[in-house]
Amino acid sequence: MSQARNHCDAESKNRAMWDEVAPVHLRAYGEVAKLREGREFLDDIELREVGDVKGKSLLHLQCHIGTDTLAWARRGATATGVDFSGESIACARQLAKELDLSATFIHANIYDVRSVHDERYDIVYTSKGVLCWLRDLPEWGRIIAHYLNPGGFFYLMESHPVIMALEEEQTGNLAFRYPYFHKDEPTRWPAGDHDYADGTYIRQNESAEWEWSVSDIVNALIDAGLQLEFVNEYEKLFFQMFPSMTIDDGGWYRLPQYSSKLPLLLTLRARKPA
Repeated sequence: MSQARNHCDAESKNRAMWDEVAPVHLRAYGEVAKLREGREFLDDIELREVGDVKGKSLLHLQCHIGTDTLAWARRGATATGVDFSGESIACARQLAKELDLSATFIHANIYDVRSVHDERYDIVYTSKGVLCWLRDLPEWGRIIAHYLNPGGFFYLMESHPVIMALEEEQTGNLAFRYPYFHKDEPTRWPAGDHDYADGTYIRQNESAEWEWSVSDIVNALIDAGLQLEFVNEYEKLFFQMFPSMTIDDGGWYRLPQYSSKLPLLLTLRARKPA
């Protein structure tokens, strides 16, 4: 199978998986409950590093069921979400209507979105479990640059790439099991795993993920003409990736046995020159 066909096959399987789990996540996500209750769920790091969005236009790439898109809309952004899963977009539109929040949702693979949407934005945003689904990071960087207004910025929060190469083989002991550096062939995962949001749900579709290093991420943005403003690493994570993780009062997951030894979270902001 050629590389292009292989990537197409992987994306097709991923789309089927996200179509499958979208209604599961609409029921299971804690963020959905918080939106319905009018509570804040955007975390302290994002709120500080993104800043005030009131009156600004925001494009959310890989928005899934739109919870973060709607949270930024509630904070005053004119928000648009994009996702390749039709079921995810349907859930996002349903949630926006239910909550009477104004946001636009576009059903498109981000690699094709320029053919159907041509606005520009003050902020391009993506967050939490997104990069592993992307087959071409340099093109991703160019798409971000395309959609930014001059002087606008891109913001990313993501699991630190190094931990994506790790697995907890014994309680409290992490070991390198998966590649850290990018390879064209994605890592494929069979059907039958428990869903991360609803542990009682068994996924029926297989999936495929690509690895991207810190340098891959940074260089994709630099090569697209953006200027880095900061890159930050943290010793906490937004979900329980490893069984031995503990949760703190702020809802962050940590690895106490690896304190000061291992980054768990990566954030960055990059600006398009005015």
